[in-house]
Amino acid sequence: MKIKILGKGLFYLLLLAAAAVYFTLPVNRVNLRSRLVMLGDLNSDNMWDSRDAALLAAFVENPFGGPADTAYKTDVNHNGLLDGEDVMLLETLYAAGDPYKAREKMEAKKKSFPFPRDFFRYVPETEYVQRPVVAITHKAEETSPLKFLKKARTEKARGYRAALLREVYSEGIRFSLAHARRSPDLDPREKAYGDAKIKRCAALWEKKRHYELLMEITGLTEDAETLTVKGQPAFVAQSLYFRDHLRALLESPLYKDYTAGKKPAEEVLKVIEKYALEDMKIKADLLTLEPPRDYLELKNYADRAKWQYYKSTASRKDFKRLLLFAQYDRRYLRAAARTTRRLEDAPLENHNLPMVLLFREALAIKEGNKLAAVGLIDEAVRIPFSWVKAIPRDKLPASVALENFLLPGNKEDGSDKSRHWNVFGGISLYKSPEESLRLALAREVADFREGGRTPKAMTEFIRDTMANLNGIYYVVSLNPGLLK
Repeated sequence: MKIKILGKGLFYLLLLAAAAVYFTLPVNRVNLRSRLVMLGDLNSDNMWDSRDAALLAAFVENPFGGPADTAYKTDVNHNGLLDGEDVMLLETLYAAGDPYKAREKMEAKKKSFPFPRDFFRYVPETEYVQRPVVAITHKAEETSPLKFLKKARTEKARGYRAALLREVYSEGIRFSLAHARRSPDLDPREKAYGDAKIKRCAALWEKKRHYELLMEITGLTEDAETLTVKGQPAFVAQSLYFRDHLRALLESPLYKDYTAGKKPAEEVLKVIEKYALEDMKIKADLLTLEPPRDYLELKNYADRAKWQYYKSTASRKDFKRLLLFAQYDRRYLRAAARTTRRLEDAPLENHNLPMVLLFREALAIKEGNKLAAVGLIDEAVRIPFSWVKAIPRDKLPASVALENFLLPGNKEDGSDKSRHWNVFGGISLYKSPEESLRLALAREVADFREGGRTPKAMTEFIRDTMANLNGIYYVVSLNPGLLK
């Protein structure tokens, strides 16, 4: 009897202990990895001193030259901007060397200053480190070829428009600094190209087309920071002329008559053949052009093993970094935001700049190796060809890509144009730009025939070719050495 009572007592005691453990000890575990960032500590030595002050002065001179982490550490008032208050707070902190002393000094002057803990931030490994928008008055605006920058900085605005103006100014300063570095060595073609785009920027400012202006300046910045025509094959240099002629064709009276059924497809194809010959020195009879053996078999374009090898170097860490960029980078999201109503982006205005930004990030991830960068993007924007081909075209959804990040362009394109841009740009590296374009034309003509030679199929033939030309030009011309 005593044993039974003792057993029951022990049972209830254990039950009570279990309840105590359950209700008093933490039972949830969150696997979140973070790092502690000391804002203002620009040399990461866990101190605020004159060495940080020197680094801040250099950073203010060129806010885009250092790592994103350094830029992040300068935004001590946490408003997403690098502004005059940030500089003042940091200079005060560096002079005092101690946030308590700095705070006491500022309070004695009846001015605000952050508490010491405000200078520390936990940054999860899943958080994309964003560069603050430059909102300080930068001396580069005085010598900038963009003469409207001071007005962009001082114009009164609120909300979305104010944000656009701040970004226009910040991007304008970034371009101005890059332009100053590059201008002494610019090739005449580069200078003429840049001058034309600068003139377009001025026109957009006058029209108050601030978003379009931001995109134009961003494109200029990318050109200045990443592109060079030195050593560029003449064939590649001409590819943008061919692209622009195709764009003009889509907007021409001839094409309107063709889509209205007033002109035959042969007349449109003859114009494309004319531009291919004049711009690219490629003579092709598009009506009789033989299709490639099999577009889906990459071995017909490049050494399959080598291509697959570079695709296989794309690690989980690489995908994660590319994903964070595509989901959070301010410049990429601004560029990818540009869309139009369904089927109204015939000239692919919405697509190329985001792909340039995406490829640049992939190139940074793969440490300047273009083949590996192409492989990373190819792996990221795969289209499930095997089962898609089995579905009737009229049953396909608007987007058929297994997309694992935010891709540019209109929804109806899915990742199709991104893949065109990347694949034929990549083939230029394995084979040659000329062979890449010849293969692209053969492939697109085959698709045009399979599409029933309809105006819709013709439009896609031209748009795909434009995406291919963009990829060929930028993948070949982007200079990894300029990214360092």
